[in-house]
Order: sequence, then structure tokens, then C-alpha cells
Amino acid sequence: MHELSIAMSIVDIATEYAAKDNSDKVNEIEIEVGSLSGVVIEALDFAMEAAVKNSICENSKWIILEIPAKAKCDHNGKEYELDNLYAKCPHCGKYGHELIQGKELRVKSLMVD
Repeated sequence: MHELSIAMSIVDIATEYAAKDNSDKVNEIEIEVGSLSGVVIEALDFAMEAAVKNSICENSKWIILEIPAKAKCDHNGKEYELDNLYAKCPHCGKYGHELIQGKELRVKSLMVD
């Protein structure tokens, strides 16, 4: 389960930024996960429980936000949501697009003490 290594990296990032702010406690971690990132949100949520133990994030709340995938059609320039990389444009029925969002995996914000 690669979500555990991701969760551990998130805790490392939170710890690093809390130290830069001279804080010794992380209260909240907001995480953005794109729907096409390959990360299973439920697995990441479960992994976070283990990753925060014995860290300054132990009593923190984490919020995982799923970012829907969006693309821009190469043929007509219209934007649309998609659930896989091989979807055709719902407007013109053609294949070929530029992915605009949906592969994100980032710590959006932290609240520290």
C-alpha cells in the first residue's frame, strides 16, 4: 500500500513546516488528491492514522479533498470532467484532450500551534 509512504511524507512535510514556524503541534492538515492521481482516498485516510502516531501531528485533524479530473478538448477547446484518461469529449465525441487537473497530490494547508 503506497498510501502509507504518502501519509508518512505528509507528516514529514507538516513537521518540517511546523518547525520553520517554531510550532510544536500541528492541529490540522488539508490534503488535495486528484481523482486520477492513483491514490485511494480511503486507504490514505487509514494510513494517516498510523503515520501521525508519536509525531507532532498525533492529535491533528486531517481533511482530504478530492479534486475531480478536468480536461480541455483538443478539437473544440471545451472543458469537461472525466473519470479516466481515455475518455472522449462529451461535446464532440472525439478523443484527444489536455488534462487540466486531476493528478494532484499536495498538502494544501496546515494549522499549527
